[in-house]
Amino acid sequence: MTSQTQEVIQQSSQPASQVALPAEIVPQLPPQTTFCPPDTHSDDYEETDTCYASVHPVNLLDREMSLQVPLKAKGRYSSLCSDDELLEDDDPSVWEERGLGSLQGSIFLPNTGRLASAPKEDNSQLSAVIKMGWLDKNPPQGALYYQRRWVKLDVDFLRYFDNDKQVYSKGIISTASITNVTSVGELKFEVITHNRTFIFKAESDVERNEWVTLLQDCTRGRHRRSTLNPGSPLTSEVKGYLELKGLRSKLYTAVASDKVFLYKNMEDYRIGVGITSIEMNVGNVKVTDRRSFDLTTPYRIFSFIAESEQLRDHWVDAMRDAIGEALSNSEVAEQIWAEPCNSSCADCSAPKPEWAAINLCVVICKRCAGEHRGLGPNISKVRSLKMDRKVWTEDLIQVFLLLGNNRVNSFWAANVPPSEALSPSSCSDDRRRFITNKYRRGKYRKYHPLYGNQKELNNALCINVQCSDVLETLRLIFCGADVNCSTGMAECPTPLSLANTHSQPLQAVLLSHNLNTDLPRSEVDGGMEEVPFSAPTCVYHNGFLFKTGSMARAITERKAREEFSRRWCTLNDGTFSYYESDKNSNPNGALRASEIVCLAVDVPEKHGYEHTFELYSESDRLYLFGTDDPSSHKEWVKSIAKSFIPAKAEPLLRLGFERLGRLKYKDGLNLQTSKVGWFALVDSTLHAYLEDSQEEEIHLRKLNELSIQQDNEVLVLVERGRTLYIEGERKLDFAGWCAAIQSAAGSGGDTLSQQQLTDTDIPVVVHSCIDYITQCGLTSEGIYRKSGVNSRVAALCERFRQDARSLRLREGEHQVDDVSNTLKRFFRELEEGLFTSEDGGTWLTTAAIQDESMKIPQYQILLNKLPRVNRATLRALINHLYCVQRFSELNQMNLHNLAIVFGPTLFQTDGKDYTAGRAIEDLIQYYTLIFKVDELQLKKQLEEITVIIQVREKLNTKFPSTEPGGHFICTVYLEEKKDTTEQHVKIPASMTAAELTCEILDRRNISVKDKEYWNCWEVIDKEETERPLHYRERVLPILHSFGTDSHLLIKKHIAMEAMIIYLASKVDPSKHGMMKFREERSILGLGLSSGSFHDRYFILNSSSLRMYKEVRSNRPERDWPVRNLRVYLGIKKKLRPPTCWGLTVVHESKKQEKAERQQWYLCCETQPEMREWYATFLSIQNDGDVWPQDGLQPSRASRALPDTRHGNVSLIPLRGSENEMRNSVAAFSQDPLALFRDIR
Repeated sequence: MTSQTQEVIQQSSQPASQVALPAEIVPQLPPQTTFCPPDTHSDDYEETDTCYASVHPVNLLDREMSLQVPLKAKGRYSSLCSDDELLEDDDPSVWEERGLGSLQGSIFLPNTGRLASAPKEDNSQLSAVIKMGWLDKNPPQGALYYQRRWVKLDVDFLRYFDNDKQVYSKGIISTASITNVTSVGELKFEVITHNRTFIFKAESDVERNEWVTLLQDCTRGRHRRSTLNPGSPLTSEVKGYLELKGLRSKLYTAVASDKVFLYKNMEDYRIGVGITSIEMNVGNVKVTDRRSFDLTTPYRIFSFIAESEQLRDHWVDAMRDAIGEALSNSEVAEQIWAEPCNSSCADCSAPKPEWAAINLCVVICKRCAGEHRGLGPNISKVRSLKMDRKVWTEDLIQVFLLLGNNRVNSFWAANVPPSEALSPSSCSDDRRRFITNKYRRGKYRKYHPLYGNQKELNNALCINVQCSDVLETLRLIFCGADVNCSTGMAECPTPLSLANTHSQPLQAVLLSHNLNTDLPRSEVDGGMEEVPFSAPTCVYHNGFLFKTGSMARAITERKAREEFSRRWCTLNDGTFSYYESDKNSNPNGALRASEIVCLAVDVPEKHGYEHTFELYSESDRLYLFGTDDPSSHKEWVKSIAKSFIPAKAEPLLRLGFERLGRLKYKDGLNLQTSKVGWFALVDSTLHAYLEDSQEEEIHLRKLNELSIQQDNEVLVLVERGRTLYIEGERKLDFAGWCAAIQSAAGSGGDTLSQQQLTDTDIPVVVHSCIDYITQCGLTSEGIYRKSGVNSRVAALCERFRQDARSLRLREGEHQVDDVSNTLKRFFRELEEGLFTSEDGGTWLTTAAIQDESMKIPQYQILLNKLPRVNRATLRALINHLYCVQRFSELNQMNLHNLAIVFGPTLFQTDGKDYTAGRAIEDLIQYYTLIFKVDELQLKKQLEEITVIIQVREKLNTKFPSTEPGGHFICTVYLEEKKDTTEQHVKIPASMTAAELTCEILDRRNISVKDKEYWNCWEVIDKEETERPLHYRERVLPILHSFGTDSHLLIKKHIAMEAMIIYLASKVDPSKHGMMKFREERSILGLGLSSGSFHDRYFILNSSSLRMYKEVRSNRPERDWPVRNLRVYLGIKKKLRPPTCWGLTVVHESKKQEKAERQQWYLCCETQPEMREWYATFLSIQNDGDVWPQDGLQPSRASRALPDTRHGNVSLIPLRGSENEMRNSVAAFSQDPLALFRDIR
């Protein structure tokens, strides 16, 4: 079995159980409402849709309860329904004479009656994916090519998706409708339904055979089995046609239990082949218009239109019932209540409790559950019996049935005074006091005989988890036994692994829910505040160490041996103490483990003693300890670290960390609240255990940005798709963290893997030099052959070595020959070399092979043997040299010349023979074969370089700066313009406004919620105007037209929803009406005074905007092509507009090679009027496509951005001072877009 074959429990949108959909019709109940217009003959229902005119009717009533199996199809047919958006052009001939024309029910969904919950024994398997992976699927209508699909199989459906990130499928096939699965041809297999055949192609025979076997197992006997129960209390299904906004045709929709299914038509519904299913446990239904309503999920909004208001209300009610069904599961509650004592609350005895504390094993009522939540999840993990279905595994249910409230209360409530006991009518204060005493303090519990003896408690726990006494395990845990204690056995290191090994699943469930539970503590003062951290009491260590005096500032100089004093140190019961000697009983000082916030391990010989470590305290003090014994040093570091690290972060102790501790941080959607994380720095990797997450790794040398902001109190780490803000709660340890992280993020040595890297594992120095030369030096004669100025080259090398990420190469400031020599020197001075010292000779030997057919495969073998960074770097460099020699007519550096220069450089030889040059010549000459290059991608790259050269020749443009990756750099603000919201973004030539918006939102981890329209805005401060860019509008032209008073802003478009609704209600796309008009200056020749606004009548149609003096005028005063207009929201206040609802309109045209710019202002009486005008402008200019149908798609937009690699050479970087940006913009004033239009 492959890893994809293992059962994967759905954690996102799938519920814990699904209703199995039957392969046969259940008994008919009295007729119900369906949304397909019935024929007047009730006995013989016939679909009236014209596309089924040739389908023969079949009488169902004579067949009673049985479903006649359709006639076997005479031929094989591809799916016509949902795989490739063919939702309106179905061919009715395919369905002729199949005997399915008038079947009332579906082998996929029931015809009538009530749906039952899946039987208990099937719950586990229905929630699991049996297999998933990539397959090629045959397209519709018998085309020859195949389409890549992500396919999932569970017991009820075979689903296929565009990619592995999609939630909603392209198509679903009910396993009940599959009649046969067979292998055909090379790597292919057929999935045959009653009248369709789907062909899939795997990547290997093993994978194909595994799919076939699993499909056969899933479908075997499915047509004879039904898990539906006619007596189920669930609501009946509702089905019929609904129009989905954005499609030209209606979809057949069925609401069944807690799901909504979409089909292309009724026939597909009947045969069990659909488009997708929508889990209603994450859904919300809202009426939006007279016949419209929205079904909103976290992943998509489905906007439906019903035939009438009455049917709309019927659909809405049905879907809301489905949501209620999805969020309610009385089956678990009924099972738990089957134990009589669980039918009353464990705390107040209220009847029918619907909540439980799953780690404390008590069933509780709603009012007590609220107080349990107040204790925090580290004490009581509260879950609903009816809504949290995923939690309630069969093993957890058995634990609650085995223990029951009475047996559990024999421990938790063994000593409750009658005066303190609760009743169902107790007030909130009494409940809070009682529940705090009972579970936080353990005041009423029955103490275990071993209480207070940690070692014996742990031993007893390890013994007891091997048997079935779960109540004893509960008593041991909540009397102090350490759930994470060591068993002393390598094969079973923890009690949890011990329980699993001895096949005790109920013990394992109890242990797993208490891995991080805080134990009850008796508190004399009766306070209710939580103790934030308590050190484990099982860490003991003692011995002599050498200590300096504690400090309130960082150590900046070497401490000599004379500054240390010998001290006897002990670590006991969570306290680190140091004494004058081992004979003293009173310590000189002590640190509680809970006060230690950071442990730093110094490099050897940093101070007078060879091995030292630093402790940072909560009170912002630093303690330095040292020893000459490496083993003693290692033991102390390990023991101290274990004493203050919580159990969830204990895997950090296995790392050879340089610095370990806790820090406050912010990330994700909530940037207002700080959270606590545990961090360990190892070489150039920052390991982190953030709140409610597993271990994460941040590769510091691959960060896009590393900076300290807000007066040195916030460390900002920006990696691809994420920003982490680490806060300085204490100055001393935070300063140490900042210095250590900054050092680790820099270049760490002279090997490739120790350099600062891009996302594609290419050293930043290589990336920057190649991009600079690509844009500024490809036409330089003798590039790479001419020498630069040695002092400047040495200075560049040193700056790259210090921090390559911060160095921006600028034309004028840096010379082409200096940069080219810097690149060569970098490779010549590399430790181990680019080809590695181990295999470098083999590369040279391969170059001597004469037979090309033998040489190229040998080069490919050697390429694959290279380390990852070496391989990526070699590919980038050879790609660059290939491009250089393609323009040798300009730079005189042909294949042979480049090989002469780079052979000795890359192989680090003396260059006395041409062996090394021959190898480089081969790599460049056979570049496309050895590296398996995409020819189309390479062609596009060469075209882009040609455009760069043409632009430079024509405009003699100076390029202000380059960013690794060669893109334009632009500052974009989020929601408002201020320093804390600015983001520096790479802008490729093809980037659209939607892609830029998603890029910024992804960086800040902001998800797009329902009815939120995030947009990229062009803001002109001087004009006091702003304009939302159309989502498909290219950003690059906007940057070129920018002045120094303009910027880009990402914020919500509050009026977009109203605009969409307005446009949807319009029959005529044009608009006309009165507006107040004013010229910028007298450029229109209308004789109007420039100091005031004048009433004018405007007509806006699909081709032009016309202005008339009055309504009755026959001849327009002015006529502008509407697509040449740029409309901004707002008017300068100094113009004193009569209302605040104004538009600024700009029209640019060329007359006799001279650009002419016209600007005027329009004022509306009301805000809705202005919104309607603007919406009409937007709709006409973009052919009615105002907003993407599926909303913004961050993942899709992110994929659309070109990767930072040399195969996508961008055009012109734009970054630097305002003067430099102005110069660059001015160089493009002659319509630079014409130069780039042929690139796409």
